Amino acid sequence: MTQEERLARINALAAKAKAGTLTPEEQAEREQLRQDYLADFRAGLRNQLDNTYVVTPDGKKRRLVRQQNGNKG
Repeated sequence: MTQEERLARINALAAKAKAGTLTPEEQAEREQLRQDYLADFRAGLRNQLDNTYVVTPDGKKRRLVRQQNGNKG
């Protein structure tokens, strides 16, 4: 299933949930689709950031440094 197909199915299930006619099986499917979508989104973003460089004022390129989750600031 492509990202577009997955997103369309998530939206269809969300519309059905808003109407109040979502079955327990569809709720489980929607949750699984959401988790898969988020995992793919995060992986794509991580890949993009891993291939991002910062150019300093003197023209040197350096990679972004990944911080650990609890390490803010």
